[in-house]
Amino acid sequence: MKIELPNNIARLIDNHHESQAEPPRPHLGCSVLGHPCDRWLWLSFRWAVVEKFSGRMLRLFRRGHLEERQILSDLAAIGVKIDTTQERVDFGGHISGSLDGVAESGVPGAEKSRHVLEFKTHSEKSFKELAAKGVKAAKPQHWAQMQLYMLGTGIERALYVAVNKNTDELHTERVKFDRKAAEAFLERGRRIVASDRMPEPLSRDPSWYQCKWCPAHDLCHGSKLTQEVNCRTCAHSTAMPDSTWRCERWNFDRIPLENQRTGCANHSLHPDVVPWEQGDSPDGWTAVYIINGEPVANINSREMIQNAQGLSTAQH
Repeated sequence: MKIELPNNIARLIDNHHESQAEPPRPHLGCSVLGHPCDRWLWLSFRWAVVEKFSGRMLRLFRRGHLEERQILSDLAAIGVKIDTTQERVDFGGHISGSLDGVAESGVPGAEKSRHVLEFKTHSEKSFKELAAKGVKAAKPQHWAQMQLYMLGTGIERALYVAVNKNTDELHTERVKFDRKAAEAFLERGRRIVASDRMPEPLSRDPSWYQCKWCPAHDLCHGSKLTQEVNCRTCAHSTAMPDSTWRCERWNFDRIPLENQRTGCANHSLHPDVVPWEQGDSPDGWTAVYIINGEPVANINSREMIQNAQGLSTAQH
């Protein structure tokens, strides 16, 4: 009797998407500055925690991107004049973001006003909450994103279009510019980027609902050890105000992005992303950590991370 083999097409497709996953973005995006936790923003900007997505999730993200074209087409069909050439806002200092577009005119109810456009897809549960509460209360991170886009473009209105992925139902809102809030979000981003030390977490309770599913949960509440070796997890790198990175170890300005992603042979793990106490350095550059009561020089960061299992996990 012939035995049918499992259908592996879906797995192969997901494996393909995982192999094509983009590396972490070099900047701190406007889309995340409404996130509730300063520590998560710092860790993600420093590439100390790099979120890994399944193929299924990556396909969901793709679906959201594809939906943008459909929404733009639908808005144009009802007379909205759209400009998609104004693609970015850049505040300098490593903070920027990408717009879905700008409505130059024709938005029903405010035909003469320009609007920043922001499009999102939602699950059934998320969509119902949005429809009931509005974007500011239900999706404060999306609201913050639009505030920053309005600040960066000088446009004082935004149009938020949400799609229910289950039913194709639409929810639309016109959002007013709140300059005070927008400037506060920008100042928060600048403070996090400029910080050499890791900020306090949102909560020290590992069971807190906003922490439980955070990609940084293990680093914050568990091992307290990064798994990433790159220039941004190195103790000798500095984020500069002109959106570049400087290496203090080699007195080198403007580390190229491709080099930032790999680090160098003299990488020293930043003291805030390891569980060990810091000891005295023999030369001012080599990080020394006290592990099981003994000083261990950070000669090879990758080997230290790989061999960390079973070592002391003393608190910061």
